[in-house]
Amino acid sequence: ADDSGDEEPASQSDKSELHGPLKTLSSKLEDLSTCNELIAKHGAALQRSLSELENLRLPADSGEKIKAVNERATLFRITSNAMINACRDFLELAESHSRKWQRLLQHEREQRIRLEETIEQLAKQHNSLERACRGAPGLASGTASISSTAKGSVQSAKGEASDEDEETEYFDAMEDAPAFITVTADPKHHRRSGSNLSGASEGHPEDWSLEDSVFESSNQSSYNESMGKDLLPRKRRRSRIPDKPNYSLNLWSIMKNCIGKELSKIPMPVNFNEPLSMLQRLTEDLEYHELLDKAVKCESSTEQMCFVAAFSVSSYSTTVHRTAKPFNPLLGETYELDRLEELGFRSLCEQVSHHPPAAAHHVYSRRGWTLWQEITIASKFRGKYLSIMPLGAIHLEFHSSGNHYVWRKVTSTVHNIIVGKLWIDQSGEIEIVNHKSKDKCQLKFTPYSYFSRDVPRKVTGVVSDADGKAHYVMSGTWDEKMECSKIVHSSHGSTSTEGKQKTVYQTLSPKVLWRKYPLPENAENMYFFSELALTLNEPEERVAPTDSRLRPDQRLMENGRWDEANVEKQRLEEKQRAVRRRREAEAVEALEEGKDYEGYTPLWFERKADAVTGELICVYKGGYWEAKDKQDWSACPDIF
Repeated sequence: ADDSGDEEPASQSDKSELHGPLKTLSSKLEDLSTCNELIAKHGAALQRSLSELENLRLPADSGEKIKAVNERATLFRITSNAMINACRDFLELAESHSRKWQRLLQHEREQRIRLEETIEQLAKQHNSLERACRGAPGLASGTASISSTAKGSVQSAKGEASDEDEETEYFDAMEDAPAFITVTADPKHHRRSGSNLSGASEGHPEDWSLEDSVFESSNQSSYNESMGKDLLPRKRRRSRIPDKPNYSLNLWSIMKNCIGKELSKIPMPVNFNEPLSMLQRLTEDLEYHELLDKAVKCESSTEQMCFVAAFSVSSYSTTVHRTAKPFNPLLGETYELDRLEELGFRSLCEQVSHHPPAAAHHVYSRRGWTLWQEITIASKFRGKYLSIMPLGAIHLEFHSSGNHYVWRKVTSTVHNIIVGKLWIDQSGEIEIVNHKSKDKCQLKFTPYSYFSRDVPRKVTGVVSDADGKAHYVMSGTWDEKMECSKIVHSSHGSTSTEGKQKTVYQTLSPKVLWRKYPLPENAENMYFFSELALTLNEPEERVAPTDSRLRPDQRLMENGRWDEANVEKQRLEEKQRAVRRRREAEAVEALEEGKDYEGYTPLWFERKADAVTGELICVYKGGYWEAKDKQDWSACPDIF
């Protein structure tokens, strides 16, 4: 949620922080006053008693001693009165300073509110300009002036385009996430009968052997070493690209180049980009494909779910340093990654829609799995940060078992859009469902908080079967590693401060399922690309003429020729706008003649209702790899 609703609670907490100590001091002063009254009362009684003793006929030395005691009692009363007066002065001083602190805090709070209102107004003006830009004639193609991560258009579940309302907000349902505590048990000394935890969910420790062939921790140190023993690499891939030029981003120079131009013809410079397209970034999710190769070997569906969950988290590991945006693919642009002989899989992406931007992806692995998805990017500029919401389901099916997993991506947030250093966070929940066995895994991505004691970028989750019985606990971080712990007992623990009852899981020692590969040397000068990312834009022969590797502006940027890349980018976008205008004119002409007009249809994908989710989704219809074998690309449009 936006921060605008947090002002009143924050103000109340500030007041309580100020008034709390003052109330405590006041109560202590009252206690001291009470004690002072008692001391004065008993002191007066003591002095009367001593005076009566002085009047008695006692020996001379006794009278002197009684007189000395009386003087000391008087001094004690005077001292106690002085202490009470000093405490009262201290409290008055604290109250006066409290008023001063309150005025200073109120001034700072008002300054912050004014700044946030200014930024919010800027964000609204941005959205208004964006909407006006989309409605302007001739701006149908859209990659020119507005990036895909700044668009407000989303795709509904049925594939229809809809514009976001200015006040639309997105909330992640994280408050519903199950709360749990994990306690590690020693498998050698674990006794189910003697445990003080109830046996609501039990497992056999002997099933969790370190020699387990599937759960064996075999994380290689680099991408090249992750290739299977049976499939050897046939081609040496590149391990570096030209260093990123040290061009400072001068906003005035960008604005200066836009003077006198139509709003629809203002290009976003490549200074904001990295030399990869969105299709290549989508393919980059396959960097840790060996997790799915291991999942094929799992006999238990819950064990298999652990690897699928680790794979879903691993796709975010490349984003931690990657603050630059990828190139927006042109309509009809494709990207293939054929690693069938080296890694056992081949991948194909196609940009199937431009408004809203949508990409279809299909991966086939000869090691026993198929993955497909259609992702639409929705975004919301909130002044201080940019929320990027990938819409669409990811499908994964294992050939031998028929297990069909479906999940969706979480929200990515880019912070410090206006001022400061950009940084990215992931937050929300992923629910992975096996639609065959009904197993589920609920993963929670904890948003970063400066005041939290949790590990940054923390991810936790539980794998449960169709009956809701928990089998494994997942834990780790989305930028480093994921571990899996087998549950041997579970019980209901104490109620949390939010009123939720926490579940206590007693688990065996965790095993690392996934660990991030270290970045290559000099990565900070190569856009923080991973070893796989460095190879994605490497020129290859026999690819389709619509492949992202052949996109000229992207290639010029990679080679450090940014000024030429900006000119070429503007040419490509103008060419795409012309094609769209022609298509719109054809649609109007068909409407006037009473004919049906199909509009743009993807080349290698077709839209169908998904049998599992019921949503309309673009699925691979075949023909690409056959066309590649024949080198028959006659059906490909001329987009470059």
